[in-house]
Amino acid sequence: MAKDIAVPELDTVPVHVGVIMDGNGRWAKKRGLPRKFGHREGVKTFRAITRRAKQLGIKYITFYAFSTENWKRPKDEVDSIMALFEKNLDEVKDFIDEEIRVRFIGDRTALSETLREKMRNTEESSKHFTDTTMILAINYGGQDEICNAVKRISEKVKNGEVDTSEITTEMITEHLYTEDIPPVDYIIRPSGEMRLSNFMIWQAAYAEYYFTNILWPDFSVADFDKAIKEYGDRSRRFGGV
Repeated sequence: MAKDIAVPELDTVPVHVGVIMDGNGRWAKKRGLPRKFGHREGVKTFRAITRRAKQLGIKYITFYAFSTENWKRPKDEVDSIMALFEKNLDEVKDFIDEEIRVRFIGDRTALSETLREKMRNTEESSKHFTDTTMILAINYGGQDEICNAVKRISEKVKNGEVDTSEITTEMITEHLYTEDIPPVDYIIRPSGEMRLSNFMIWQAAYAEYYFTNILWPDFSVADFDKAIKEYGDRSRRFGGV
C-alpha cells in the first residue's frame, strides 16, 4: 500500500497527471491466465496510485480505463471489465472516506443504467472534496470528445447564440468533458507502448510524457514516485525560450 512507503520530498509536482493503464492483458498472458485476471490485478494498482497521488499533492489524476475502441475486444473481456467497474464503484467508499473527489469523463450513453446511476451517485457523494480529484475515463476517446464539443458549439451557432467569429480555443475547451479541469501536465504510460491512443489529445497539447516497459499491474508506488520526480527535472517552456 502507498501509505507504507515514505513520501519523497519533491520540489515540483504536476497539477494534472494522466495515466494510460496498459498491459493488463499481457500481464495475465505471461502467467497463463485469462485477460480478465490482468484487469482485476490492474485495479489494485489503480487504487494504490490514486492514493499516492493525493499523498504527493497532485490535484488531478485521470486514468484511461476504457476507450471508445475497446468495445472491439472479445465480449467476455468487455463484460468482465464492465463488471469490474460496477464492483469498484460499490467499493469507492474508501476514496470518499479519504476525501478524494471522483469524476467520470466519456460518453455514458453506451453504459448500463445501473453503472450510470452508480457513477452519478459517486460524483455527488464526493463533489465537495477539493484536495485531489480522480477522473476515470470510461468509453472515452479524444477525437470523439472534440467531435462532441464541435456539435454542441454548432448547435449554438445554429440557434444564433454564438457567431463563428467568436469561436476560440477557450470556447472549445469549455465544451469538452473536462471543461472545469485544467490541461494535463504529464502523461504516464506503462507497458512499453509509446503513443497516446486517442487519450486527451486536446488537453495534452503541452503535456510531458513518461514511458516505461513495466506492465500496469506491476507498476508500483515507487515507480510512480520515480516518474513524478522526473517531471520535476524537466523544463517546460510552452513555446517560449
